[in-house]
Amino acid sequence: MKKAGLSFMACCILACCNAQKINDSTLIKQLLEKESATWRSGNTEEHAACWHIQPYSKILVSTADGKCFDVPPSSVINPPAGMAGKGGSAVNSNYLFSITKNNAWVSHDEVSTAADGTKSYSHEIRLLEKIKGKWKLVGQSIYLYKP
Repeated sequence: MKKAGLSFMACCILACCNAQKINDSTLIKQLLEKESATWRSGNTEEHAACWHIQPYSKILVSTADGKCFDVPPSSVINPPAGMAGKGGSAVNSNYLFSITKNNAWVSHDEVSTAADGTKSYSHEIRLLEKIKGKWKLVGQSIYLYKP
């Protein structure tokens, strides 16, 4: 009987640990989708709330023609006029997560559709930290490609 009770307790603990990871991955996915949508809609206040700029924050963008840009992290918090809010939509897929306590990295693919219907494709790696109990982006690498 004691073995059954201990086994049940161990299963409950494992289920709780696994549920937290599922919950964190869901919360992160929601944050990434919110970040994409708020950028496109021009809601810079909500977009900035998705981020927590750290001294080590980095945003790298590689274009499909082989150029690379080191984007100042401050530009996601206070973007220059006309940089955000151009409309369109984005669909993320193929999420892969690595979540350890208050740190995570996530890779995914994104298909962005501009307001004029033009599509762009990227592989993205996002770096996140849990700040005051909420997941925030602290860095990212975006690799644009032509399918």
